[in-house]
Amino acid sequence: MNETHAAVEAYLAALNAHDADAVAACVAEDFVNEHTSATGHSRRGRAEYRAALPAFLQDFADLRYVPERVLVDGDSAAVPYVMTFRMRSAGDRPVRIRGVFVFTVADGLVTRRTDYWDSGEVRRQLA
Repeated sequence: MNETHAAVEAYLAALNAHDADAVAACVAEDFVNEHTSATGHSRRGRAEYRAALPAFLQDFADLRYVPERVLVDGDSAAVPYVMTFRMRSAGDRPVRIRGVFVFTVADGLVTRRTDYWDSGEVRRQLA
């Protein structure tokens, strides 16, 4: 397994373990977390990202990302996934959505994560 693949696997494992410190340890100081969804919240820097993780992990109970595959090209990776969780702020209602992460990795750390998912699908499932 190459460095990019290993960094992505470690990041996803930390998210699935709901471990905010482990997730933050997988990203670079200047990490960029970009959401393309209208309801997503983009973040810049490890500190800002780390500060937001507890609330995210709390609201997205039982969060689980299941990668469909990990496609690596040098320092980049694309990961189509299925994400499941229970939305605590919506009465613990279950949600299942598909999306795609695009990662950039340097020196064993994720430097950028762009997340493509349909927030309209989340709203439909919570309606």
